[in-house]
Amino acid sequence: MRVVFVHGACAQDADWWWNRMVEPLAALGLESRSVELPSCGERAGAAYGADLYADADTVRSVLDQEPGHPALLCGHSYGGMVITDAAAGRDDVSHLLYITAVVPDRGESLASLTGPEPAPWVVPRDDGTVVPNTAVDLRGAFLHDCDEEAEAGAFRRLGPQSQAVFAQAPRGIAWHKTPSTYVVCTGDRATPPAKQREFARRASGVIDLPTGHHPFLSHPALLADLIGEVARGVGE
Repeated sequence: MRVVFVHGACAQDADWWWNRMVEPLAALGLESRSVELPSCGERAGAAYGADLYADADTVRSVLDQEPGHPALLCGHSYGGMVITDAAAGRDDVSHLLYITAVVPDRGESLASLTGPEPAPWVVPRDDGTVVPNTAVDLRGAFLHDCDEEAEAGAFRRLGPQSQAVFAQAPRGIAWHKTPSTYVVCTGDRATPPAKQREFARRASGVIDLPTGHHPFLSHPALLADLIGEVARGVGE
């Protein structure tokens, strides 16, 4: 089984965000990769015009590169919106893993689930994007349990995010048919555990992880063991 990771908003250099996970997962017999999202400006089309659907279509194109090879599709934060759309109607996605992520249902957008006003972590710009708000304590909210190397690397890779993604609802809802697990990051200071548990009610199963918002940076071995456990359950 392959593990395909979809990161959250305002993140660039997808491979870097997932890099600490590759070896621990390989040791468990799981190949993995990350996906660059057009709405974050990582691919042609850039953040200005790309949207949720462009992101989901990009994930589908990655899945299509290995037809018939079952995937465990992971979405982090905003990435939960993407995997919900991307995996809808696909037989090659065996399981969905939501990591402190948004889990939308029909007709629900990111704004309708998290509030119509932009989160304090971002600042809207006139060019159709939002950018990280450096006037607030981003480290304390998102990276408080990360080492200095991860923290510095993360800040270098924050960038603009298309505003279009906040108003769009998924075209299909994968978790209606595809089994799913929600990972509640109990130390997350950006998405409170209580909010995560609201989303987790929609998943087939729930696992608590004692980490902050980015467990793939702060505790990769712990998250890899969890993913391995989920993958073994899928194979049984």
